[in-house]
Parts: sequence; C-alpha cells; structure tokens
Amino acid sequence: MSSIKFSAFLSQLAEVLRDERGPELAYLLKPTSEHGRGLVKDFRNPTRQMLSYYEGSMEGPWDEIAIQYVLVVHHCAKKRAIEAFKEECQLVSLFLRYFSVNSGWTLPALFSILRDLRDLAFDADMEASTTGQDGNASMEEAARIISKAFSSCVTDRCPPASSTLDLLTYVRRQSPYAESRKWGVYYVVGLILKCYFRVKRISLSKNILRAIDANPDIPPLSAYPRSHQVTYRYYIGMLSFLNEDYAKSEQELTLAFYNCYTGAHSNQERILTYLIPLRILRGHLPSRELLDRFPVLDDLYSPFIAAIRTGDIKVYDASLDKFERRLVDLNVWLTLEKARELCIRGLFRRVWIASQKATRIPVSMFHTSLHMSGMDVSVEEAECLVANMIYKGFMRGYISHEKQMVVVANTNAFPRLADHASPYAHMY
Repeated sequence: MSSIKFSAFLSQLAEVLRDERGPELAYLLKPTSEHGRGLVKDFRNPTRQMLSYYEGSMEGPWDEIAIQYVLVVHHCAKKRAIEAFKEECQLVSLFLRYFSVNSGWTLPALFSILRDLRDLAFDADMEASTTGQDGNASMEEAARIISKAFSSCVTDRCPPASSTLDLLTYVRRQSPYAESRKWGVYYVVGLILKCYFRVKRISLSKNILRAIDANPDIPPLSAYPRSHQVTYRYYIGMLSFLNEDYAKSEQELTLAFYNCYTGAHSNQERILTYLIPLRILRGHLPSRELLDRFPVLDDLYSPFIAAIRTGDIKVYDASLDKFERRLVDLNVWLTLEKARELCIRGLFRRVWIASQKATRIPVSMFHTSLHMSGMDVSVEEAECLVANMIYKGFMRGYISHEKQMVVVANTNAFPRLADHASPYAHMY
C-alpha cells in the first residue's frame, strides 16, 4: 500500500463509510499508517491550496477530512509536531460533525483519532517547550476538543439496547440501535482526565463527572469493556486520593488493579504506586512476592515496610528524608508521613513485649524507647504519643497521669492493624 494514490484512498474511504466498518475507518485515518506514508510520497509537498482541487469529491465532511488527513501525515513525516497537531484538531472537529448525527458504528474511529490527537498534543507541547513557548497549550486544546466528543456521546438520544452486554458484543452484532454513542462515554472521559492530569488542571474534572452523574441513561460501568473500566476507576481513585478521600480511593484503585490486564505491567505499577501507601495505612503490608514483581516500587516502599515491621522510627524518618523529592513528585509523601504512627505503634508494642506483656508499664519505658529510636522528646511528649495510640485504637488501655503509668488491657492489648476499625477516621 506504500504507493497508494489519493484517488485510491478516497475510494477506500467511501467503501468503509458505505459498509459502516468502524475499525477499518479508524485505520484509514491513522497518521502513522503505511498508506499515510504512501500519500506523502504521492504529493511530495502538499498544501491546502493544492488539495482544494479534491473538495466535493466525496460527500461532506469527508472530502475535507481526507484533505486534512494528508496535511497531518505530511507534517508528521516532516516531524513538525505543532503543525501536525493543528491540522489534526481540524480533522477531529470535522469528524465530530459527522459523528454527532450518526449512530455509534464510528466509535472505533473516534477512539483512534482522539488518541492520536492526545499523542500529537504531547509531541507539540514537547516541541514548544524546547523553544520557550507554553508547554501545555496543545494538551489544553486537546482536552477542550475531546470534551466536545464527550458531549456528543453523553447526549445521544438512541439508548443502548441493553446494559448487560459490552461494547464489543454490540459491534459484532452490527445493530445501529445497539451502537449508541453512549458506549464511548467512559473511553472519552479517560482521555479527558489524562489530559487534565498532564497539564495539572485536575479541578476541571468535576464538570465531566457531574455530567455523568446527571445522565441516568448511561449504562452501568460494569457493562463497558474492562479497559474502559480500569482507566476510569484509576482516575476516580486518583482524584479521591488527591482529595484525601482515602477510603474511596482505596476501593477504586483496588478494583482497577484486580481488573487490569495482567500483561499491562506499567499500568499495574502506576496503580500500585498509590494503592500500596493506602494499604499500608490500613496495616496491610504488601507481600514480598508482590514487591518482587515491581522492582521500582520495591526500592521505594521496602524501607518503610521494614521500619513498620520492626518499629524502627529512626529508619522510617531517614527513608522519608531520603525519598522526599520522589515522594513529593508522586504526591504520596503526606500519606507515608501519616503512616509513621504505625511505626510508633510497632515500637510501643516491642516495649510491651520487652516488659513481658505486663499490664502496667511506666511511661518512662516508652520515653526511653523513643529516645533509643532517635526521637528527642520530653516525657510529656512521650505520654502524649501513648495517649494518641490509645485514642486511635492502636493500643487498648489508659494512662494514670498521677502515677505516670500506662495500664494496658489484659487481652488484645495491641489489636491487629487489619482489624483496626475505621482506619481513616482520625486522619483529617
């Protein structure tokens, strides 16, 4: 296909449109395809004026889309990312004119060109940043255009025939009624959220999520392809994480991880980067088997896990200092700083064991253990830390301030972390 002529390309485009073959339409509009390179050779140095000759050769807007496609692949071949992105923006806008009045058989093509738009926006921003220009402008524009595609999907008045079958089943059935544009909602939302996170405009996500909540005709998330579910749950989990709604974040990220394709190692690692700290807060420490599968996370989190197991506050604090820049960049420093109290619990439990599990332990013993761990605190501060452990349910007992004695419960003095009720209740 490397020697394809533009006339042949138009014929192929007309054929897939007539037969409503969505995946083939997606391939024809991909800028990195083999036939795209063939068109570049055919025209050598195409211009909009030169290509205007072909206007009217197909029913609109497909004649203009075909022209835009040639301009996109030409700029891609010349490695002019900013120009390629601008032409792709025009192509997507033209495509949405057709998409908004047709059934969802074009969803595969929509997914493909929106993905290409985002990728070209990334390249364009990289090119712009090297010349001192705004390094986020293209991605912000991509998010704006993709939001229009979302509106077209969510407002489709032709509802899905059933919410019990996924998108692939509907595509196979080739039923116009079943191919509602609503089946594109969660994929498109995933792309928008990726753009927002990229340019750090996360607050804009609220409008998209409100639109989903306000539309009862959207099928349940479980009816969509698993990849759509995983991406959406990941970003909902991330939004909850950043808003310190740790319970919801853990729930969404857990579902995202267990539904993620096992071969998508980088995606699993991305999810675990935030799920592991949340699980640590719950007292669920990751297994050695899991960490061995993800060496990058093993290197980052193992020092904290080992310190919690041994109650070594000095090592825990040293690890916070050592990895501070990395943890801050990942937005997990605060979460691990909060998990430090598990280390204190571990230290106090070792004091209890060293006292042969006595029910009456002097506050001075806890104070000494803190000093040995490198914490320069007064007796009053040590007493306060013990009181905090009791208040949060990490220890069972009470403090006799007058006698400077900690009275520990006879049974279950240090409840298992996994059994700790409402682990996020005292974190705000």
